[in-house]
Amino acid sequence: MSGREREVRELEELLLGGELKYTRLDAARESGVPPEFTERLWRSFGFPSPADDVPAFTEGDLRALRLIRGILDRGSLGEDTAELVLRQARAFGQTMARLAEWQSGLLTGAGLDTSIFNADFLDRMEPLLLHAWRRQLAAAGARALASMSPDGELNARPLAVGFADMVSFTAMSRELNELELGRVVERFETTAADIVAAHGARLIKTLGDEVLYAADSARTGVEIGISISDAVQSETEVPDVRVGMAYGPVLHLMGDIFGTTVNLASRLTSIARPGSLVADEALAEELKGDSSYELVRIVRRPVRGLGIIQPYVVRRSLPG
Repeated sequence: MSGREREVRELEELLLGGELKYTRLDAARESGVPPEFTERLWRSFGFPSPADDVPAFTEGDLRALRLIRGILDRGSLGEDTAELVLRQARAFGQTMARLAEWQSGLLTGAGLDTSIFNADFLDRMEPLLLHAWRRQLAAAGARALASMSPDGELNARPLAVGFADMVSFTAMSRELNELELGRVVERFETTAADIVAAHGARLIKTLGDEVLYAADSARTGVEIGISISDAVQSETEVPDVRVGMAYGPVLHLMGDIFGTTVNLASRLTSIARPGSLVADEALAEELKGDSSYELVRIVRRPVRGLGIIQPYVVRRSLPG
């Protein structure tokens, strides 16, 4: 084992809280979870299945498997307990993978070496992670409950959906090196995330040069879009943004949102000029009578997959 390989192994064991000493078959035998299920579980978490003779599991992994065995034995999640466990594992795996990459990039990008990952760091961060998860689960649970029908079915509910897209990102990516481009993207995402949170809305996801958000009302959604555009215009290193918005039924699924409303908002982004917000007719209808905004109807046009639409440019009304 080379010096670098030894360093990597030591870091893994530090973060995992124990020695990597069990093979996949050992872990299955010690935990009582069938090998076939442990392999599916491992893939659901986002990891390739280790070779049968490679020690890749710790005591902590065994404790987790025993907890899962208890859930499976009791069938406490209903008839499809095993499948639901795998779906939950996939949700955790995808979310935690992005979080881990983000945290690691923040720390190493700040010039900190791997020594920052020590027992004290883990002891302080782990309770914060659990607290953040509980807070987000409470908020998501409340949203889900609000959208349920009286018979318990999860319904699509009307939301204002917005895409904010950086202009000329492709050209800029050819002019900047990777580190400079990363700083621009981070600044844009941070600005957008702060504005969305301040208005009590939800940042659905970031896509590098684009962010997707959703708000309960058209007015809140428009305020967010205009505020992001205004904030970005004051940032010298971030290009202008254009915002596309639509209002209508949206389905929440797997941490994302889906539906024609989302597709329409995305298409409207390509219509908007730099620094402007373009909305669909349904959102414009929600804003009619609100003197805070000016609605300018522009030329109707065909949108791929959605037919002919009537877009509106939305601006804040000038004082007086």
